[in-house]
Order: sequence, then structure tokens, then C-alpha cells
Amino acid sequence: MKEKTIAVHAGYEGNEFGTMAVPIYQTTAYEFRDAEHAANLFELKELGNIYTRLMNPTTDVFEKRFAALEGGAAAIATASGAAAVFYAFANVAEAGDNIVVAKQAYGGTLTLAAHTLRRFGIEGRFFDVRRPEELEGMIDERTKMIFFEVIPNPSLVMADIARLSEIARAHGVMLCADNTVASAALCHPLKHGADLVVHSTSKYTTGQGLALGGMIVEREGLVDLIRGNDRYAHFNEPDPSYHGLVYTELPLPPFTLRTRLALLRDLGGTPSPFNSWLHIQGLETLPIRMEQHSRGALAVAEFLAAHPKVRRVNYPGLPSDPSYPLAQKYLKEGMASGLLSFEVGSREEAQRIADSTKIFKLVVNIGDSKSIITHPASTTHQQLSAEELEAAGVPEGLIRLSVGLEDPEDLIEDLRQALEA
Repeated sequence: MKEKTIAVHAGYEGNEFGTMAVPIYQTTAYEFRDAEHAANLFELKELGNIYTRLMNPTTDVFEKRFAALEGGAAAIATASGAAAVFYAFANVAEAGDNIVVAKQAYGGTLTLAAHTLRRFGIEGRFFDVRRPEELEGMIDERTKMIFFEVIPNPSLVMADIARLSEIARAHGVMLCADNTVASAALCHPLKHGADLVVHSTSKYTTGQGLALGGMIVEREGLVDLIRGNDRYAHFNEPDPSYHGLVYTELPLPPFTLRTRLALLRDLGGTPSPFNSWLHIQGLETLPIRMEQHSRGALAVAEFLAAHPKVRRVNYPGLPSDPSYPLAQKYLKEGMASGLLSFEVGSREEAQRIADSTKIFKLVVNIGDSKSIITHPASTTHQQLSAEELEAAGVPEGLIRLSVGLEDPEDLIEDLRQALEA
């Protein structure tokens, strides 16, 4: 099936009532046929629903549809994008290990890697996606993952996925891509060498700022990287917390399986069935919306690039942008999503502009049908030092825009009056 058909139909075969819409299975628990059936489910002799912290029929459709859109073997939904990123790290790393993360990333991811993981004994190391050769000096025998964003929020400095994959493969390390900004409609990192993809589905997937959620997708054949790999011994040895289960010996995708049986079981960052249902509605229109977001953002970026008060515009869809060749290589028809950023003279000027828009709303979110303006240095990246802000591509005068589905001419006029106020 083609992408737009997958977005509408994948993962749902109907039910006994013949409902066209995927039902909301708003339940915490499920009745077993008998005691033997219950025991078989817990022993994985049979597959089925046990408890909604682990699985739910509505969430199951969401996961299957998302995996199909990304071209992956399996997916697992989480309660938020932050939970998805944390589970991706926690599923491979333990005290003494390290994760290598791109400096050009969302502020929350940088904080997680630099500070929160440290309390678990896991070190965060940071590389510049413009210089992938830096990875060679950072990877050692305790490195468990390389992590980057396809379109980084808010610097928009894209990475060469194939080059990162080449380095990761040479060292036998998993490569994980955050595909939130590009979305599964515009980019498929698994096809370009990533092993895993994570999303904050709170953004473009739901599309209207209605529900928190996250997703992890693993590629076909990831088990071949994990099996016999000393970096991931816990996937190859009996799991004492699950009656000696060895994940690489089962005919199921091992990364998402362990996320479900160990992390969702013990940490519980599970989406509600209602939120999964809202995300399913968003997926149905995702490919169409991403085309409009991209067209609108390009028009806004072109306007800003020509404005005398704007020092620089970051948008991979602009031919003048350093990431333009990578956008043409990795993004569908070069469409670069709805996120862009631009720089003005100072922090004070940036905040004045953010306060002066009328259609753009001052909100710390992206991927909404409504257009959003944010000053990252004082909000999403406030916890970073001046040096860290520069390294992340977030100078004090940077403004982030999430271009919605309004008429681009109205958005341009709104920005014009704010810049010239």
C-alpha cells in the first residue's frame, strides 16, 4: 500500500461489530478464558491482552499503523515523547555505559542525557552532526547508542543519516533517530540506516495539540545486530525478571518486546487508550497535513530571508540553507516540515517580536494546526549555558516558528507587523 492508504487503514481489520472507526477500548484489564489462558499469556505461550499498562487493542492499532508508516518491524507507544527517548536509552544502557547524543537536539533531550542519566550512572557524550568524524573519538566498548534528530529542534541543522549509520555499523552500535519534526510522512530514517526511530507523537502525529504521546519503532532485522553482540548482553542472556526469557531467541522484534515487558511493566509510561485513539485520527491526515505545513513554512522562510531585520533563517527547504542538500536526499520531495527558526539582533528584540504577533501564539509546542512562536533561549533551552546554547545552534536572538495550516499570506503579514512594530 502507498503511504496515504497506510495512514488510513494499516493495523485495523475491523471487529465483531463491523465498526469503520477504530474503537476506544477504555479499560485497564481483560478477562481471561480460564487460569491456564492467564498463565499462558504471562509465559508468552499465547499472545494477547493482559493489562493496559502493557497493551491495549486501541493502542495496538496505533502501534501497527505507525510501524507500517515508518517501514519498521514493530512499534511501541509511550505516554510522551520524553518517555520514548528515555526508554530508548534505558533499554540498552546501565550504570557505567554511555550514550552519544547530537548537540543539535531538543533541550529536554540534552538535559536528559547530560544530567538525569548521570544519576543512573550513565554518561551522556555530545557530538556535532556537522562533524560526524567526532564520533570516532567518543565511541568505546561501553557506548550503547548514537542518537540524533532528523530535523533538529530548533537549530534545523540536519545530519547525514547514511554517514552516521556507516560509523555506527562499523562499531556495532545502535543508531537512533528522532523523527518528530520530519514525521513518518516526510522521512523514513530506517530506510537510510537507522536502527530505531523515536517520535513525540504529541506534535505532528496528533496535529492539533490534543494529546501527549510517544513512539519507538525498530527496524526489520535489528535482532541480527543485537544477537551475540557483547554491547547488548542483556538481550542475549536469560532475563531473571521474566522467568529466564532470552529476547533474541524469540520470533518477535527484541527491542520493542523488551521495552514492553521490562520498561512499561516496571516504569509504567503507558498511553491512555483515548490518547491512542486521538493519535489514530491524526495519522489519517498526516501525509496531507505535512505537505501543507511544508508549503506554508517555505513561503514564510522566503519572506524572512528577504527581510532586513532578519540576520539568518534556518530552514532546510531553502536552497540557501546549508542543510538543503540533505533535505533533498532524505526528505520526501525535499519538503522540510513546518518548523523553522530565524535570528534577530538580540534576546530583547526576539522577545519583543514574540510578544507582538497576533496569529502566531506564544506557546512551547510544535506541530499544531495553529501557528506557534517561541523564544527557545528563555524557554525550552533555558537550562543550557551560553556556550551550550551556541553549540546547540540556539543563540539568544533565535526565534522558533511552527507554521500551522493557516493561509501563508496571513502568517507573513503577521510576522511583518511584528518585525516592524
